[in-house]
Amino acid sequence: MDLREKLKLALKELELPPMWLAVFAAIGWAVGQIAPLPIPYADWLGYGLVGLGLVISGLAAAQMVLARTTFIPRRQPQRLVTGGIFALSRNPIYLADAFILSGLLLIWDALFAAPLVPAFMAWITHRYIRGEEAWIMAAHGADYAAYCARVRRWL
Repeated sequence: MDLREKLKLALKELELPPMWLAVFAAIGWAVGQIAPLPIPYADWLGYGLVGLGLVISGLAAAQMVLARTTFIPRRQPQRLVTGGIFALSRNPIYLADAFILSGLLLIWDALFAAPLVPAFMAWITHRYIRGEEAWIMAAHGADYAAYCARVRRWL
């Protein structure tokens, strides 16, 4: 493997959803600086959404660790986790990221950046979720299909 291939592989390992959350958040912050749109109590709602996102993310990661499977994207999960927070969303950590982004936009008075939230969700679906779903379907077949039939991708 030459240096270029090693660098490409290293960059792929670094390109994780939190990096994309940071990119979308930075754009939102910039919008809030350029064209702020303050609304009453937005800070409180924003902090609530950020807190909710952190709790959901922590619960989901803990469930996956307890199930002895990975929560790191692009790694083959060893087990299908369907209970707890995963009974509400097939992708609670990504959902938590969307809550965090929404909360930050409210805190930063960046309401004009609200379209970043569905754009972030679409990007994460394209970049990570579809591939993960294919891996899980290949590994867990009918059990995963039944899970998909009763639990939505996001919420």
